[in-house]
Amino acid sequence: MAGETNTINNGGNNAFNEDKKPAPDQGTHINLKVKGQVNSQLIGNVCTEALSSEKVNEEVERGIQRTMRTMTRVPSFRIQAPEPACMKLMFVNKNLPTIFTCNKITDINGDLLNVMLVEKIGDQIIRKVPQHPIKVEIVVIDGDFPSTDRDLWTVDEFNGKIVKERSGRRPLIAKEVNYTIKHGCCVTLGEIEFTDNSSWIRSRKFKLGARAVPGTSSDGRILEALTEAFIVKDQRGEVYRKHYPPMLEDEVWRLEKIGKDGKFHKRLELAGIKTVQDFLKLSAIDSIKLKKILGEKAGISDRMWDSILKHAKTCNIGNKLYIYQGSNFTITLDATCNIFSIHNIDGELYSTSDFRSYVKNETIDELVKNAYKNWASLHEVDRPVNESLQHFQGNNGAESSTHQQCVMPYEIVGGGQNMGIEGGDMIQNNLPMELIGNWAASPQLLL
Repeated sequence: MAGETNTINNGGNNAFNEDKKPAPDQGTHINLKVKGQVNSQLIGNVCTEALSSEKVNEEVERGIQRTMRTMTRVPSFRIQAPEPACMKLMFVNKNLPTIFTCNKITDINGDLLNVMLVEKIGDQIIRKVPQHPIKVEIVVIDGDFPSTDRDLWTVDEFNGKIVKERSGRRPLIAKEVNYTIKHGCCVTLGEIEFTDNSSWIRSRKFKLGARAVPGTSSDGRILEALTEAFIVKDQRGEVYRKHYPPMLEDEVWRLEKIGKDGKFHKRLELAGIKTVQDFLKLSAIDSIKLKKILGEKAGISDRMWDSILKHAKTCNIGNKLYIYQGSNFTITLDATCNIFSIHNIDGELYSTSDFRSYVKNETIDELVKNAYKNWASLHEVDRPVNESLQHFQGNNGAESSTHQQCVMPYEIVGGGQNMGIEGGDMIQNNLPMELIGNWAASPQLLL
């Protein structure tokens, strides 16, 4: 019985052992499975990537074609070169560098601005009378336009720099902004006013632009006009504003760099320099003394001095002359203490070279200084309308004058271009070279 049991057990074990063959290692099985999945995924990715690349290429190609069609249909996307304009608008007079809100826009002489239609042929600018009326619109342009010194731009470039009013504000310029050039080549602008200052744009400056309304000209492209850049300030600051040009009787703080009740203003008043005329007279007699008044011991910087003096010399000195009688000579001065003419006791008129050959330089300086000290007692007369003798420039050791309204300046001492005058005498011309250069380089305006 026991033997049977053993036999059965052994047989069972043998059968069990035969059925239970050694199984493959579990880690190996997992690795094979993972490798298979990775290989399948790689193959799928490669196929998908190939299909995706092909699809992307197709989409890119279609996108390029759509963009090209859009660029050819929409003008703003086209690459637009400046069109050569046979005619152009231009502002005739020079605008002020500073304008106040709610004040009419004028030029430096207080006159209204004028816009002219011209044609440029080579270096010549010729006024042009249009065959048909041309409507002109006045707009506000960013003060930085154009970004370079070029004088040619596209319509889109110009229109893109038009400045509109701030949100919730009135139109930036009010009153008359539309005009018509019809019976001549020029139109005078009416009362145009700014309603807002220019401090809120990046350049902090505006320009006025004049453009021909599209469809009103049959002569092709008319280039737009631009003024010089200017600052617009709120009206409440007008009480402290500078005058361009200043007047002789203006208080001296109306000059640039001299603030009202500032240190320069107070120093000048203590020295008896209260008006622009006082400033110009002392600058002609003793500019070194005037500089010391402004800058005390250290003096004023050359840059600041030049800025003040340049502004002062734009003043209209008028037609008044002042006569000083010396012991041997009579000198006639203008309103800023510059020599206009010199006579001897017999009434003979001297030219520069003749006078210098007879008397010493110190004599001239002494005559002018005495006239300055006794200014209140000088005999005042009006300048002769047809005065043949040109204005002597009596610098007396000071800088040359470049007043706007005075006769062509001449120095008593100096060389340069000779100018003929009545009687055959010659006077040395002291016309600044920079003015000569600008005159020669600027286009000729034929009116």
